[in-house]
Amino acid sequence: MIFRIYQAVELAPGVEVNLDKDAVNHIVNVLRLKTDDSLIIFNGEGGEYSAEIIQIKRREVKVRINTFQNINRESNLNIHLAQGVSLGEKMDFILQKVTELGVAEITPLITARCNVKLSKDRWDKKISRWQKIIISACEQCGRNILPRLNQAINFADFVAQNEAAAKIILHPAAKSVLSDLDVKQNEVSVLIGPEGGFSTEELQLAEQHNFLSVKLGPRILRTETAGLAITSILQAQCGDLGSDMLH
Repeated sequence: MIFRIYQAVELAPGVEVNLDKDAVNHIVNVLRLKTDDSLIIFNGEGGEYSAEIIQIKRREVKVRINTFQNINRESNLNIHLAQGVSLGEKMDFILQKVTELGVAEITPLITARCNVKLSKDRWDKKISRWQKIIISACEQCGRNILPRLNQAINFADFVAQNEAAAKIILHPAAKSVLSDLDVKQNEVSVLIGPEGGFSTEELQLAEQHNFLSVKLGPRILRTETAGLAITSILQAQCGDLGSDMLH
């Protein structure tokens, strides 16, 4: 197995690169790789590079970049997931899994029933942690372009600013189902509430801004399940595996 490493630097064949400290720690202490071992390096700009370790120390790993491969594993459908911020490690889990499933953009939503109250400094630390989770998920699943992670935003501001061609808000009491959605221009925004769901006022506000209220089935899904379910369905029907079933 050849391991994949993300590096936010310019890459080109023949260039030698000193890996950042997170990558060094992973290579030395977790993967326990050796000099001359092969790697795949990507920088999030598309495609990936074969590489080999040419020097390895406890706190330094240098690699030589070899050939470039223009491999694209992105979905045909641009999915923007706006997720109500959840407690504990639920948000970490959601971000990891929807990255693996191919979402293109993620926005943490601050909603009426969101129980996470943080200072700006602590929000910055959250975003930094979530970015690392996304990078790790891309390394694991083979994506060469990182999904965009936005700053946390209030629900009202998000729905007012969102201009996606197709817009969904998940709600278990909705009358519409996913087949009622018309996905145009291969883009869709999806709103998912936190543990307590969306308030009545939020549902009304979303509908005023042309979000279609949709239910996924007869059962009420947890917030950490809903994002995975809707992303998988959309990818199967008109993204990775499908064609135009929702057009």
